[in-house]
Amino acid sequence: MELSFGFIVSIVIAIYLAIDAPKFNRSPWLWGILGFLFGPIVLGIYLIVTGRKVVGWIILIIAILLILLFILLFAAGMFLIFSGM
Repeated sequence: MELSFGFIVSIVIAIYLAIDAPKFNRSPWLWGILGFLFGPIVLGIYLIVTGRKVVGWIILIIAILLILLFILLFAAGMFLIFSGM
């Protein structure tokens, strides 16, 4: 059975959030589900909300930049495919 790297990262983030959330009086189910669905973005937001602002902002900015890079690469690929090159 093959699992992708992104799926494993989402599971690890969801487990971390579900275990860590009760320490800050947060719902472990909510943060676990959000962490599984949205991954590093939710992890960054959670860290900012729980007072670990520097690490949270770093993770959030890196996640957003990687998503924007992926969108740009996808758009460039579609441009090259449909322009006939």
